[in-house]
Amino acid sequence: MADRTTSSITIGAAPAAITAVIADFAAYPEWAGQVRSAEVLSVGEDGRPDTVRFALDAGVITDEYTLGYRWHGDQAVDWEMVESGKMLSGLTGSYRLVGAGEATEVTYELAVDLKVPMIGMVKRKAEKVIVDTALKGLKKRVEGR
Repeated sequence: MADRTTSSITIGAAPAAITAVIADFAAYPEWAGQVRSAEVLSVGEDGRPDTVRFALDAGVITDEYTLGYRWHGDQAVDWEMVESGKMLSGLTGSYRLVGAGEATEVTYELAVDLKVPMIGMVKRKAEKVIVDTALKGLKKRVEGR
C-alpha cells in the first residue's frame, strides 16, 4: 500500500465539530456519496466507534468491508481494514485536522488495495473520487449544521 491519495480542504468549524460528524457513521449515506450504509459494530472507551461495517459503491469499486478506527482526540483519526470484502483487500486512511482561528484544515489520506487486477491509473482515479467527494461532503455537512 505504498501509493496513497491525499487531499485537503478548509472547513469553517472547530476540529471538535468536524470529528463529531466524522464519528457519526450512521449519517454517512447522507453526505459521503459512495457509502451506501455504515453500521457501528463496537465502540471504544472514549465513546467513539472502534469498528464499522461499510457497504461502498464507488463506481468501479463496489464492496462491503469492516474498518477499525483509532481516534487521536479531535486532531486525527486513522483507520485500517479489519475484514476485507470481495474486491477490497486493504484500505487504510486518515483524517488530520489542524485548527486555525475559526476554520480547520482537514487532510484526508487514503490507500486502497484490490483483490482484482486493476490498472493503477484507474485505481488512483477511484481513490481521488472517494477522497474529493468525502472532503466536499464533510465540508457541506459540517458547515450546514
